[in-house]
Amino acid sequence: MTPAVLGSGIAFGGGLCLVWAWVLSRRPKLVSRLAPQLREQAVAGATSVPPQALSLFERLFAPALRDGVRAVERWGSPARELDSRLRRAGLPISVDEFRGQQVVWAVLGLIGGVGLSIFLAASRGSTPLVLLVLTALLGAAGFAARDYALGRDIHRRESAMVSELPTIAELLALSVGAGEGALGALERVAATTTGALSDELGYTLAAVRGGEPLSEALRSFAMRTGSPPVRRFAEAVSTAVERGTPLSGVLRAQAQDARAAGRRELMEQGGKKEIAMMVPVVFLILPVTVMFAVYPGLVAIDMGG
Repeated sequence: MTPAVLGSGIAFGGGLCLVWAWVLSRRPKLVSRLAPQLREQAVAGATSVPPQALSLFERLFAPALRDGVRAVERWGSPARELDSRLRRAGLPISVDEFRGQQVVWAVLGLIGGVGLSIFLAASRGSTPLVLLVLTALLGAAGFAARDYALGRDIHRRESAMVSELPTIAELLALSVGAGEGALGALERVAATTTGALSDELGYTLAAVRGGEPLSEALRSFAMRTGSPPVRRFAEAVSTAVERGTPLSGVLRAQAQDARAAGRRELMEQGGKKEIAMMVPVVFLILPVTVMFAVYPGLVAIDMGG
């Protein structure tokens, strides 16, 4: 199979997929036909976005994107677990929007796989089966890359929360020691500081303003986070508020524990970096040193012989 024939086949197949997606998008659905006869609240999502507001690109690819999102829902992680991870990452998107991003990343991987396959077929004459497997692997890699990026966002945000915890705890202790109540101290610190932990405190205060007790809101905050120091801090403050324990001492103790945990983490990271530094020393610097030490002797032996 020549590269020209392969490229023509791929282009023809892509054109057929676009035409089929356009035909499916033009077919009226039952919700759309019943929406004018019912109230807007009766049919959820029937008139959420008018067709005139969508661009031609969105009209063509919206059905295919919805089908991809349904497939991801079937084979991907559960919606509740994914929603929890999105909250931990601090991303202001819904589960469906994230799954749509996964589909888009997978499509970009497939497009890159098709381009690489055409290049390999033109330059090295690879077999179609190998190129098909390569394209599928790149599509799966694009899908997994979005999930990996979400994991990195979670780790980065929770690391920032751990680094901010001692300062936030000290400020809360100062506010409580100056005569503020627990709720007033949280509001003052959340209003005067910025960062990931301040944002979480803002979400907690929003829940309190909505009618949830402060102790329950703090427990919900502890359940949302995946960082053990931040979880211990939220649970300790919740217990102190619920039982009437002096809050200033609890906050200072939590700040000391957070600093100790930060020092332990730095020591662990230093140990890991030390081991990683052994790789270039053993495999790059040491062989070159041995070569410079042994090579003159080998030359002298050869000349003497």
